[in-house]
Amino acid sequence: MKATAKAHPIQGIVKYHGMRDEELRLPYHDSISVCTAPSHSKTTAAFDPELDADEYVIDGEPVEGRGAERIAAVVDHVRELAGIDHRVRFESENTFPTNIGFGSSASGFAAAAMALVEAAGLDMTRPEVSTVARRGSCSAARAVTGGFSHLKNGMNDADCRSERIETELEEDLRVVAGMVPSYKETEAAHEEAAASHMFENRMAHIHGQIAEARDAIAAGAFDRTFELAEHDSLSLAATTMTGPAGWVYWQPRTIEIFNAVRELREEGVPVYFSVDTGASVYVNTTAEHVDRVEETVADCGVDTRVWEVGGPARVLDDSEALF
Repeated sequence: MKATAKAHPIQGIVKYHGMRDEELRLPYHDSISVCTAPSHSKTTAAFDPELDADEYVIDGEPVEGRGAERIAAVVDHVRELAGIDHRVRFESENTFPTNIGFGSSASGFAAAAMALVEAAGLDMTRPEVSTVARRGSCSAARAVTGGFSHLKNGMNDADCRSERIETELEEDLRVVAGMVPSYKETEAAHEEAAASHMFENRMAHIHGQIAEARDAIAAGAFDRTFELAEHDSLSLAATTMTGPAGWVYWQPRTIEIFNAVRELREEGVPVYFSVDTGASVYVNTTAEHVDRVEETVADCGVDTRVWEVGGPARVLDDSEALF
């Protein structure tokens, strides 16, 4: 009862903010994202009747506290679905920096859900697995289905699940990651989202924005899709910054990248910035322009990586297991 899986992190296009139900992690509204590759998380999980307690390790470090609680929510749900009570050994590793705004919880919980479901012997579709991953992170649901994916709002697992959006954008999209180190607390921001006086304003327009983004993605409309992503980033920040804690994640180099992107756009380059909850920046462009865009972002004094669109979470061969 052992399996290994990997999944790619996500960049939010229309991002979710806040949860109606923290236990089931049911969001207030729909969300859309795109997976970024080759960055990924890999997880090996084994249900072992000889273990006395669950063991969780990420990037070589034991996981405790709230992190362990979130993993346990996924593990316990899989045990319930499979009708087993064995303890689990769980190890995960990432190929990209975590906790700086690049969706590591999404890829981590997506890989975990795929590995756990496989190890438990469950036969589930990816939309069904997305409901398992959602218990660790809403964004992880979209990382399970991969590519451009849409997590629908709902009251239960029958309707709050992710589905893939087929699009020609997958071939030409390039994402320059501008890495701005600054630890962030995404979960804390979600917990207080609804207390912001901007939250109702965000809710008033988010459903129309979801529909517009989905149509733009399906039509392969690059500029419209990523113009929406850029605007949604600013809306998300406005809501986050006006919550009770006044979370401000952006750093001076975050703003510098924003300005550099806008200057490139004025010169005719198809390029748009996007941020999730954090200081690091996704810079979206096309294959034709990616070299110039990466050079410009690097000139802002940050490390960069170039990513393409990543596929769905998948089970790996036994030879790739972490233990």
